[in-house]
Amino acid sequence: MMSDLQKAWAKNRLSALPAESFDEREEDENDRVPELPEHTDDDSSSASSASSTGTVIPSPSQNLFARPQGAPRGRSLHQIPWTTYFQRELFLHDPSNPHNPTIHAYLTSPVGKGPLFVMHHGAGSSGLSFAVVGDEIRKRLPTAGILSIDARGHGSTTTTPDGESASLSLETLSADLLSAIFLTQQEMKWPELPPIILVGHSLGGAVVTEVAKTGELGSSLLGYAVLDVVEGSAIDALQSMHSYLSTRPVGFPTLEAGIDWHIRTRTIRNSLSARTSVPALLRLDETAGDPRPWKWRTDLGATQPFWENWFVGLSKKFLGARGGKLLLLAGTDRLDTELTIGQMQGKYALQVFPEAGHFIHEDLPEKTAISLVDFHKRNDRSALVLPPKVGDLLKEGKKV
Repeated sequence: MMSDLQKAWAKNRLSALPAESFDEREEDENDRVPELPEHTDDDSSSASSASSTGTVIPSPSQNLFARPQGAPRGRSLHQIPWTTYFQRELFLHDPSNPHNPTIHAYLTSPVGKGPLFVMHHGAGSSGLSFAVVGDEIRKRLPTAGILSIDARGHGSTTTTPDGESASLSLETLSADLLSAIFLTQQEMKWPELPPIILVGHSLGGAVVTEVAKTGELGSSLLGYAVLDVVEGSAIDALQSMHSYLSTRPVGFPTLEAGIDWHIRTRTIRNSLSARTSVPALLRLDETAGDPRPWKWRTDLGATQPFWENWFVGLSKKFLGARGGKLLLLAGTDRLDTELTIGQMQGKYALQVFPEAGHFIHEDLPEKTAISLVDFHKRNDRSALVLPPKVGDLLKEGKKV
């Protein structure tokens, strides 16, 4: 039995210890599976049907839209399915040319007259790179739609085995993106294109800039946003690309190991993003006895012939194309001279996230979404209130 003296001593010792508060939200914030986005039913004639050969809609009986069960409270490396973030996946093909790829895309349709954010990923990535940030956009702008494609040679997009289909030139990739937009309009039976914001990361930034420069989207294009790529620093970085590729593992023993590598090396600094996007970067090689059967889906080294083609002239095109312009960077040191002068002249909006890595939209999906939604609001023509015409005022008997 503890004496009064021992009790007093223990009480004094405990009172001297610092109080530790437990915050469940902080404990669970980084690795929990988010609440599923609530998508409004699409009112287009094809949206409610799963019979289209170009559209895959998860069956309700499969319960694929349910929140993933059993996600551990600690650090989890389990894959998060695309159905958590998108309404459907599309397989888009233009049969007019046998060399055209079958473009794989993820889509959540806009509601009413809401805008469509069209996303293009960087080299070696996939359309799921924009899954989490797309969800964050819709939390802030529920009428927005998200269309995110897999470029040829990436994700689940397929091509015919010939030299022309293997081309990853900027002209080819921009033509693919335009084709995907118009084929989506055709597939979903939209009478006209919704207002469009183009968003591209790294190589994707060069692609969306090229698309904006063509003017093919006409008045539907409100603006374009480029994420962490400028001409000068991109061309400089190409010199060390082979060194970077040589440091990557050639494969992984499991899918979870691949996800873990991206998080541990801080390639992607947000575990939810990594668990969503990394699985699409890898494929299972069935070769017997291979201890690392999960291989990279895209051979980045093989894209070297196109590297300079992607980025040369990017700054001039970015400043010269029509539409609103937004540049999101992970550091101001990435600005080259031409863009620095353009920024001082107010030719585009610039936002810097120094706490992010190269994958800004995956590392900081909430902040990136806020920037993109604000960018849309600044360029939304439907929000413009024009002054009344003089003739109308006179008809109403008002003095002018």
